[in-house]
Amino acid sequence: MQSTAPKIEHLTISAYTVPTETVESDGTYTWDKTTLVLVQAAGGGRTGIGYTYASTSAASVVASTLRDLVIGRSAMDVRAIWDAMCAAVRNLGNTGLCAMAISAVDTALWDLKARLLDLPLVSLLGAAREAMPVYGSGGFCNYSDERLREQLGGWVRNGISMVKMKIGREPGRDLERVAVARQAIGPDAKLFVDANGAYGRKQALAQAEAFAAQNVSWFEEPVSSDDHEGLRLLRDRAPAGMEIAAGEYGYDAGYFRRMIMAGAVDTVQADVTRCRGVTGFLQVAALCDAFYLPLSCHCAPALHLHPACAASRMVHAEYFFDHVRIERMLFDGVPKPENGRLHPDLSLPGNGLIFKEADARSYLVT
Repeated sequence: MQSTAPKIEHLTISAYTVPTETVESDGTYTWDKTTLVLVQAAGGGRTGIGYTYASTSAASVVASTLRDLVIGRSAMDVRAIWDAMCAAVRNLGNTGLCAMAISAVDTALWDLKARLLDLPLVSLLGAAREAMPVYGSGGFCNYSDERLREQLGGWVRNGISMVKMKIGREPGRDLERVAVARQAIGPDAKLFVDANGAYGRKQALAQAEAFAAQNVSWFEEPVSSDDHEGLRLLRDRAPAGMEIAAGEYGYDAGYFRRMIMAGAVDTVQADVTRCRGVTGFLQVAALCDAFYLPLSCHCAPALHLHPACAASRMVHAEYFFDHVRIERMLFDGVPKPENGRLHPDLSLPGNGLIFKEADARSYLVT
């Protein structure tokens, strides 16, 4: 029987580069701008929105390799299209830019499907919870102590009871900066640190023991996320009450399975803009279900909201300063935290986002 489901008629790809407010740095990288690659999938009179934070090269992958696979397919067959996209990038390399390109298309297709069915995306996926807890994330290594206090303390005053700061750029100052952060947020808020893989194994262990005096409860990428043995060492020997987390650079389910099987982390991180979209994110969520591990969402809070609320082991999501700013600039429908949680708008179909084309035009690069 021939399907009567709407076909995907158009796939529009564009990229927008937004300068940061100031130069920013973490333990291993410095940047002054962020690029959002946007995919809009149209069919049946509706348009779905998806995006990734990547270079414009990801847009080229979508245009040259993925678009022709998508156009003309049923908008209901998101998984079949995902399988075809993953197969198509075999000879290009199925991680990195290709995985991010797939992520942008896949999130757009899920959004389109939900809008065609006139359902919020979380309802289409199957809700596991009504809201997504968030932690404020920024505290860049090049911030002054004054700016560090202002940003982290501001989140806590606004009802976000978990905050994260960057460390690792100057290891000799990290404990001092962590103490500044603790003083700013008070004794009750949770304090997370993220080294972005800047430390060696024993250096990270020594830092973990020192951070415990400031009640740091989350140590992200103390060593490289590819160093599963090092992460396992930290997980086994870090002070009680300090979670070891990694996974933001995972591009496929196999990567996450290897990390989990190595016993490398207490909490798995996944990024819907990198792990091949909503379809890939749900695969990671299933692994967390199978191995009884918590799941945390990395960055892009507006895009994570609906799939995160469909993940039973999701514990929180990163309310990343840069991405929050960009999402508010480029989209209507971006939710604001209420008592430290984001709620999907169940009155709107899809992910609830509306692209502000006129506002975005000055940032267009391709």
